[in-house]
Amino acid sequence: MILRALTFCIALLSATFAAAQEDMGRNSGIETTITSQLEAFKRDDFDQAFTFASPSIQGMFGTADRFGAMVRNGYPMVWRPRDVTYLELRQIAGGLWQKVQIIDQRGNAHYLDYRMIKGPDGWRISGVQLLKAPDVSV
Repeated sequence: MILRALTFCIALLSATFAAAQEDMGRNSGIETTITSQLEAFKRDDFDQAFTFASPSIQGMFGTADRFGAMVRNGYPMVWRPRDVTYLELRQIAGGLWQKVQIIDQRGNAHYLDYRMIKGPDGWRISGVQLLKAPDVSV
């Protein structure tokens, strides 16, 4: 009887854990925020793109023009993406990180992690880091 109850509890916990990880896989609000910023970059609307940055990022750059210059010079694939694919959403050290694959204008794949925070007015981007491209075996 105890073994059966223990087996049931383990199965229930496993199912709950799998469901929680599945729910962590997609967040339409996060994806909308990132997509909206990318669309603003495509239009060179740095004022609009700046609104999707967290208050700490806004404070770091001070102006939308400085923010836009950093993106143009440091993240050209973000400034002019050809294709964007949302990969997994992960929780790391209490933060939410959205992994994104961006194909640049030359067809090269870039992997980025967007650190996301939720504010009173929705999701904001509080950092972006380039990731090493995954190894591909042939």
